[in-house]
Amino acid sequence: MVPQDAKVPDGLSSDIAVIRRPADKVYLVSSATMCLVDALDANDNILMSGTKADDCSVAGFKSALGSGAIAYGGKYSAPDYERISASGCTLAIENTMINHTPDVKEKLQKLGLVVLTEQSSSEPKALGRVEWIKLFGVLFDKEDEATHLFNEQKARVEQTSGLASSGKTVAYFYINSNGAAVTRRAGDYVAQMIELAGGSYALDDAQTASTSGSSVTLEMERFYATAKDADIIVYNGTIDESVATLNDFVGKNALLSQFKAVKNGNVWVTSADMYQQMTSTADIIDELHGAFTGDDTSDFHYLRKLG
Repeated sequence: MVPQDAKVPDGLSSDIAVIRRPADKVYLVSSATMCLVDALDANDNILMSGTKADDCSVAGFKSALGSGAIAYGGKYSAPDYERISASGCTLAIENTMINHTPDVKEKLQKLGLVVLTEQSSSEPKALGRVEWIKLFGVLFDKEDEATHLFNEQKARVEQTSGLASSGKTVAYFYINSNGAAVTRRAGDYVAQMIELAGGSYALDDAQTASTSGSSVTLEMERFYATAKDADIIVYNGTIDESVATLNDFVGKNALLSQFKAVKNGNVWVTSADMYQQMTSTADIIDELHGAFTGDDTSDFHYLRKLG
């Protein structure tokens, strides 16, 4: 990263990309990081987004999308190359989904954009994911603000981690179109958030070792055998928004009605926007703790109990 008016160092290897800072002509595709940009008051640095206003839950960023201050540049797999090129964007910030469409990355690079792939979703720690705000602080010349915001979340998460264990085992997943359960790897940041909230993640490393990514797909029979006795189910509504009631949930697969948590009426669903709220990590952990312990849930935003 090089200041706008500084000379690029001589002799850089061809595999090193140069980003001028502060980055101010950005095509932001990674929806999870919109909250980081908004928290740093750097929305003006974004020219185009891979998210439409209707799909954005970050208030300031959503407002900029609605007013046209940030234009829609197409999703990660189908960018509007002509519009992006005409806008003068010099930096695209992607998430790891871009790895599934290498031709898109190559085309953006041919248009003169540096493609930065943030990997916050692969972090094993909840605070590791939040700490990506420090990178954005460097990008937008807001390092002090980024450090302050991170330290704020760090203090709150550490306070939450002192809460007593609920003694409850928790399964976190959604059902894909093939009827299989898609869960998170044990040791992943989601599993850690459950542990910090006083729960115990229902799957261990051996049971989620079938893939190299953060998400793990298990055939329903196998998932049932490993998670059927979980005290609590948290359904991933950020991926599957179709579950509004307990009947919707059990309708996904016949085996679901046999889970202990279903029989005991202890099934929760996350809000569709939870993934976009990295800067609310401490609030999410607090709500998880409340769900596990039976605390007052009347002001919950990220979790809702299915009935």
